[in-house]
Order: sequence, then structure tokens, then C-alpha cells
Amino acid sequence: MKLTLGPIQYFWKRADVLDFYREAAGWPVHAIYLGETVCSKRREMRLRDWLALGEDLAEAGHEVVLSSLALVEAESELSALTRLVENGRFSVEANDLSAVQLCSERGVAFVAGPSLNCYNHETLALLQSCGMTRFVLSVDQGEAALRDLQEGMTRAGGTFPEVEVLAWGPLPLAYSARCFTARARNLGKDECAFSCLDYPEGLPLETRERQPFLRLNGIQVQSSACCDLAPDLESLRRSPVDFLRISPQAHGTGAVVARFEEALKSGMPPLPQGECNGYWHGAAGMDWIDAAQLMAGESREGP
Repeated sequence: MKLTLGPIQYFWKRADVLDFYREAAGWPVHAIYLGETVCSKRREMRLRDWLALGEDLAEAGHEVVLSSLALVEAESELSALTRLVENGRFSVEANDLSAVQLCSERGVAFVAGPSLNCYNHETLALLQSCGMTRFVLSVDQGEAALRDLQEGMTRAGGTFPEVEVLAWGPLPLAYSARCFTARARNLGKDECAFSCLDYPEGLPLETRERQPFLRLNGIQVQSSACCDLAPDLESLRRSPVDFLRISPQAHGTGAVVARFEEALKSGMPPLPQGECNGYWHGAAGMDWIDAAQLMAGESREGP
């Protein structure tokens, strides 16, 4: 398995983005995803900036993939998406079927992003016929669902593509035409005053009992809990997973990468640092399932 660095989910100032990737250039990650996936109003970085950054990261030895919006609503966004697909240099992470169609029409290989929701092998086969080479498992799917996809492809006589899973970071749960961050400030979506800039890791949302619940990130809703699959290294190795995705955070991402790299090199699952891994085990997403106890239980039930 190899590590990847997913696209930045939040709205950061341009200088902060450049500083982040300047540091990330030296991290032991195979692929780095660049681009805006949440909101087209976030224009601190333009396509030419992402392309220039991609050249620097490719020169540093990383595979570079340009990520598209997860929700395309306007003609202007479709035009920007077309320019991204036609960049002529880097492959694309398609997070919307508009991107899939554009890539297919232009013969551009692409990664199927997690927001495409590939729940059956027929969908995977269709995406493969359009040029998909890798897919990112939807965050609400786990090991059992992944094996079902693989078995379905095998029965159908297909070739199973490369698989990537989100192994670290808050889970992106939903997208909406409404901007939740602007709404929290009693602002309209078109008059949002770029409120997301004030929340570099999302706006925390609590229950009435003051328990952490969600993060609001513009039109995106994330889990409050941070997913951590590093302690599940053994089950990940048994699965058809090829890449572990780390979702960038405003602080400490380099240490997270180093922790995963050490676990992969040593083969020793580390102690948990995140708060949830339930989806991987077929449980509620916000749950934490102790991998060591689970393995011990399986051993007791075995022959």
C-alpha cells in the first residue's frame, strides 16, 4: 500500500496553501491531489496556480492529480471543469458525473472520487469503460462492501481497478446547494463574505448536550470525529486496498503522514489517534471499533 494526500477540503489563504505544499513536497506520499472540490467561489488559487504547483510537486517525485468539484451547478463551473480536464498535463479526479463525461469524451484517464458513490460492480465497470483507472471508496463503505465489489467484478469477468480509501481525516458526509457556513452567519450563499476563510478546519457544530457532532464546511457537511484507519492496518493489508488517503488539515498533517509511513514500514499498527473507524467495520460511522479486540475475537472463533 502507498500513501496519498487528498485535496484540501477547506478554504485557505493562498499563502497558506503554497506553504502547505512546499512542506508536503518532501513527504513520503505517492500521489498528491490538487484543486477545489467544495465551492467554486473559493478563488484564492486559480487553475494556473494549481498547474504551476503540480509541476513543482511532480518534479519532487509525486504523482499529481487535479481534483474537480463534487457539485457542478452553473455553466461557469462547467466551463472551468472543461479547462481542468483539458489541462494536457495531469490526470483528473472526477468527483461529479460531468467530469466523468468530459474525461470520457476527451480520452482522459481519471480517478473516480469518493462523491461518485460506486456501490456496485456494474457502476465500476461503466466507469472503467469511460477511462477510470482508480476509484476512491465512498466513506460510508467498508471492508465487506469492498470485497463484494471485487467479487462482483470477478464473477462478471472484469478487472478490478486500483482502490483508494480515506484513512485519515473528517469524513465528508454530504453536499448541498445551500452554504451552511454562510447560513450560520445569517448570510446568503451569494453574499457569503468568504466566511469559510475563518474556519480553516470547518465550523464545529455541537448537539444540544454540547457534544461534538459535525463540521460545516461551506456546502459540505463533515463528521466532527476524525477517521483513523492506521490501527486497522492488518485488515487493510488483507483487503484489495492499494492507496491510503490522508486528508489535509491546517495543523499536524506532516506528523500524520510520518505515523502512517512508519506503520507501513514496520507492519505494526499504531495506537489510535483519531475518533472513528466504524464504516470500515460495517458499523455506524461515528463508532470506534478496536481492531486488536476484533482480531482477538476472530482468533477465538477460528479453528
